[in-house]
Amino acid sequence: MSVLRFYITVLFVLGAGWLLHAQEEEVSFKAGVSKSKLGINERLKIEFSMNKDGDNFTPPDFNGFKVVMGPNQSVSHQWINGKKSFSKSYSYILSPIKKGSFTISQATVEIDDKVYKTLPVKVEVTSAVKDPNAPPSANDIASESLHLVAELSKTDPYLNEAVSVEYKLYVSPEISIYNFIPVDNPTYNNFWSQNIEVKRIKQERVIYKGKPYTQVVLKRVVLYPQRSGNLEIEPLTLEVQVEVPTNRRNIFGERVYTQTAVKVAANKRTVRVKPLPEQGKPENFSGAVGQFDFDVIVSKSSLRANESLTAKVTVEGEGNLKLFELPHLILPSSLEVYEPEFSESVRTRLSGMKGRVTESYTVVPQYKGKYPVPEVEFNYFDPVAEEYKSLSSVQTMINVFDGPVAGADSAASDENAVVKQPVAVVGDQFRFLKLKTDLTPKIQQEFLGTLEFYLVYFGPLLLIPLAIFIGKKRKERALDVEGNKIRKANRLVRKYLSEAKKNLEDSDLFYDALERALHNYLKAKLKLETSDMSKERISELLTQHQAADRDIEEFTKLLSSCELARYTPVTIQGMKDDYNMAAEVISALDKHLRS
Repeated sequence: MSVLRFYITVLFVLGAGWLLHAQEEEVSFKAGVSKSKLGINERLKIEFSMNKDGDNFTPPDFNGFKVVMGPNQSVSHQWINGKKSFSKSYSYILSPIKKGSFTISQATVEIDDKVYKTLPVKVEVTSAVKDPNAPPSANDIASESLHLVAELSKTDPYLNEAVSVEYKLYVSPEISIYNFIPVDNPTYNNFWSQNIEVKRIKQERVIYKGKPYTQVVLKRVVLYPQRSGNLEIEPLTLEVQVEVPTNRRNIFGERVYTQTAVKVAANKRTVRVKPLPEQGKPENFSGAVGQFDFDVIVSKSSLRANESLTAKVTVEGEGNLKLFELPHLILPSSLEVYEPEFSESVRTRLSGMKGRVTESYTVVPQYKGKYPVPEVEFNYFDPVAEEYKSLSSVQTMINVFDGPVAGADSAASDENAVVKQPVAVVGDQFRFLKLKTDLTPKIQQEFLGTLEFYLVYFGPLLLIPLAIFIGKKRKERALDVEGNKIRKANRLVRKYLSEAKKNLEDSDLFYDALERALHNYLKAKLKLETSDMSKERISELLTQHQAADRDIEEFTKLLSSCELARYTPVTIQGMKDDYNMAAEVISALDKHLRS
């Protein structure tokens, strides 16, 4: 009987061990995703879960994705029908960067001194999808509220006729812009281009597509097409940083705004450039297109030999003034003519170039006689009249009344004859003025006994009383403990106000600096310590100094804003208003608190 009990006991122990071993769970470490196919505008949740506690968790490289949130860790303990279960997970929220098929590699963890790995997960990213039930995101609202438009002054210009392009940004009143950055600027191929600086951005209320918008002109360009045919104007692309309202409100009931950045692009425009007509085109046409006046002006009509005069060929008006050649001035060979000097006075406006271009010829006659300046012809195409026009200068005569004669038996001996002899070059005709000299006085004055001598000799002695006076004042100032505290506090006020202005984009740094400036101002003017700075005490002391009730109220309101900024979100406009209020209040209180 005892032997039977022994075998029964052994069988019971072995069975219980087998059952316990069977009940022991197998280690599990898995990776799961919320969806295996998503649009590029959607987000993906991936979770790495284990049924036993592990250490040294290492996430995979999320190639093709940006981690928006995570890792978020969760641990769960449960008892069901007397059986204990455990689970632990790490989760991430991912945003796809581009379209394509991606594989999220293995994650690792150590459980009971063993390394476990998840299986790779394949995810496909497609084009953006639209969820009709999902609320619009901040990017969706910003994209629908911004429109960048390129407006052309003319879509069918002639070759070399001005076309102006204005880039206008239309902003819905529901959002606000605080910055924009050009991402892709057009290169204007096949155009001569000139940017017109927008010195001041002006806002204008307009109706765009039947809705109220704020219009802002961001860029102006004047283009001159350099070939005929259909020419494309590349779009301008901007990255605009905006504040978009959300459905959340702060503790004061004001709507909370969120910041986001969106890209907007102007529409691509095509210009149909008409060639200049061949019919009626002058032989000496140089490509001038516009409306012009033309003249040749001679500075002198009568002079002596070896004196100089200037002949100016001038074109003035509105058109492509920088894109054509002026006609050449042809003078008699008996006049010495130097290479012309080009000058321009041209302004580029939205309607095109306007001004004057000039070539100045320096002419030096060497012999007595009369020399004709022949008429010069200038041709241009008028795009308004759609025809070629020709302008000619008036012929003038240069009279050289004094000088050598080109030849005794030549026609130049007669005063009324026109000299047409070749120029004989004589050396050293012009002597240039010497602009720099190195002159020294003949009589040198001795230094001894001069005013400079006595200043150098007795100057150090005169500085001794001044040094004693300055030292005494510095010592008195060093012993003035209370005054030094006030001066130090005043310096800190200016320092922290400056820091607050620099940190308008960071609310934490801004309000920290603003609060320090207000506290140091109170230390300087009311001789308060930090421990005594309660709103009631501050109001009491300001009232004693006969400060205005409005100034006291605004000062305490600023202190409250600094405290609330730690717990509630604020906008950039709100920070600017608080900064301006602080500057005004401190300036107003100074009138009553000057010590």
